[in-house]
Amino acid sequence: MTLLIDCIDETNELTEQQMLEIERIINFAAKQQKIEEQSEVSITFVSNERIQEINREYRDKDMPTDVISFAMEELGEGEMELTGVEMPRVLGDIIVSIPRTKEQAAEYGHSFERELGFLAVHGFLHLLGYDHMTEEEEKEMFTLQKEILNGYGLTR
Repeated sequence: MTLLIDCIDETNELTEQQMLEIERIINFAAKQQKIEEQSEVSITFVSNERIQEINREYRDKDMPTDVISFAMEELGEGEMELTGVEMPRVLGDIIVSIPRTKEQAAEYGHSFERELGFLAVHGFLHLLGYDHMTEEEEKEMFTLQKEILNGYGLTR
């Protein structure tokens, strides 16, 4: 089971091993969620300044955040669904702030790798339509995140 994952480290702070680990955990999550092989996702690791720009531009929130996801499968206004065309499923983009990942790892008392994996899985689940706007949605999404991370072996 493999997704086509495009990992881009704009910060040049991650090791090759850390990027491979993120690809592995996202593939693990995709398998758990029964996502079609060859589906595409991109993960970009950025600075706080860059994620703040994105957050301001797309969410009208002028502050840095830890992770932002842009699902490609949600049809925008005026967009039409293509039918009968064989194309890979494009799930969307995940953007993760490396400085926030470091801060939160220290705050929660676990490794940078654990927090990075958590944020990548969190963003990935958003691409699949999970959310945490209500207490019920939050419980479902956070339970699923925990199951994926524990199943993968990335525990707190």
